[in-house]
Amino acid sequence: MIDSNLRFTAPAAIDGIVSSRLYNADLAPVSPGQRTWSKWHIAALWVGMAVCIPTYTIASGLISQGMNWWQALLCVFLGNVIVLVPMTLNAHPGTAYGIPFPVLVRASFGTLGANIPALMRGIVACGWFGIQTWVGGAAIYGTSAIIFGFDPSAKVALPILGLSAGEFASFMLFWAINVYFIVKGMDSIKWLETLSAPFLLVIGGLLMVWAYGATDGFGPIFAQPDKLTAAGTFWPVFGAGLTAMVGFWATLSLNIPDFSRFARTQRDQIVGQAIGLPTTMAFYSFIGIVVTSATVVVFGEAIWDPVAVIAKFGSKWLSAIALVTLAVATLSTNIAANVVSPANDFSNLAPRHISFKLGGIVTALIGIIMMPWKLMADPTGYIFTWLIGYSALLGPIAGIMIADYFVWRNKQLDVAALYDEHGVYRFTHGFSLVALGAFGLAVLPSLPGFLVQVRWMDGAGLPAFLLGLYHYAWFVGFGLAFAVYLALRKLAPNH
Repeated sequence: MIDSNLRFTAPAAIDGIVSSRLYNADLAPVSPGQRTWSKWHIAALWVGMAVCIPTYTIASGLISQGMNWWQALLCVFLGNVIVLVPMTLNAHPGTAYGIPFPVLVRASFGTLGANIPALMRGIVACGWFGIQTWVGGAAIYGTSAIIFGFDPSAKVALPILGLSAGEFASFMLFWAINVYFIVKGMDSIKWLETLSAPFLLVIGGLLMVWAYGATDGFGPIFAQPDKLTAAGTFWPVFGAGLTAMVGFWATLSLNIPDFSRFARTQRDQIVGQAIGLPTTMAFYSFIGIVVTSATVVVFGEAIWDPVAVIAKFGSKWLSAIALVTLAVATLSTNIAANVVSPANDFSNLAPRHISFKLGGIVTALIGIIMMPWKLMADPTGYIFTWLIGYSALLGPIAGIMIADYFVWRNKQLDVAALYDEHGVYRFTHGFSLVALGAFGLAVLPSLPGFLVQVRWMDGAGLPAFLLGLYHYAWFVGFGLAFAVYLALRKLAPNH
């Protein structure tokens, strides 16, 4: 069933833009016959993306900062409920008009200016692609050590890389598996997500049953009090953690039209996302807390890395099963969350020359160059520098997109003009000065805090309030960009 409220571009209009330099088949509006994703496909997509090792371990960074288990879990759940709002709003034009993210953002940033937010989203995705590929490769390496009986501690690091030959070979093997699905395209991604979702939920449930049985309860982490309330530092840490949780999926809140354009109805995309996103993130984070709490009792130490937990059992069969599980979990997340968007984003740079597949391969290559194992070495830096840092850039983009589509344009888009180099979305030589100005002004308040966080400047002489804004970077950027964009757009509607 196709929603009667969906807007489809007439074939005649499409025929008039196929020769445009802004058009290719991968960026074209999706036809009614391609609208096959139900709410269960959308929910399965989110289960497949959310069930991954970074979700499993994300509570560790919050607990290490002094939160107790339920505060960390609340932070994860609440952050994902919040990000669900821009997620479903930005999904609306994808479902309504069948267009992907880099085409949609032309309406606010201009036909050429759209490449700026698209590349920002794309580069972040390359970093995430590298992180997930490293996680999958590490799982292959760790479980191979158990199955084949070699000692991973005896590894010799290669120069520059800082990895052993075995670690790098495992990384590249998992990288090659990802590239296979890139080449196969969107249909293979839908198949992968639908197949992996129930499998991953069952495995997660079994892990929790083991942990509960091994400890006759939920273990010492659940009895651990928070260390922040008495010290009066709870809200700054909780606020930063909440921003990081929003930042975790701030990327998808921009490019969700890449998927929602395949949804049958608006109800399918809204209900599917509400079922799949916050519940899965909270559930799998809870599993991570439960299993880690059990490791304190069983092994005498808190082990947040599930690969390391599996290694403690010393069972080849269990390791083989776990390897398949971890590989499927990581692969389903990586392909959907970190390949689709940059593949389209890079394609948007030169649609006549870069296809979805070529854009995906570029993504995979950049994921190697970024050396993600160094980024993942410090969990605190991962949350407070990586997640919050890029949320300061992506929050303003989300604010501009939503302000433009829902308020300024009242959900009305001229789809043919989005592919027209000389149409109404050209603005100033292809760039919207209004959108770029709003973006710059919205990022500015978070910049001092970021520079202090990465130790590029000393914050001793700066007001505490200004530094504290960085902990709420996504919210500050979103709100400012939303308001400033609308104010500037009224002053300069054609710029």
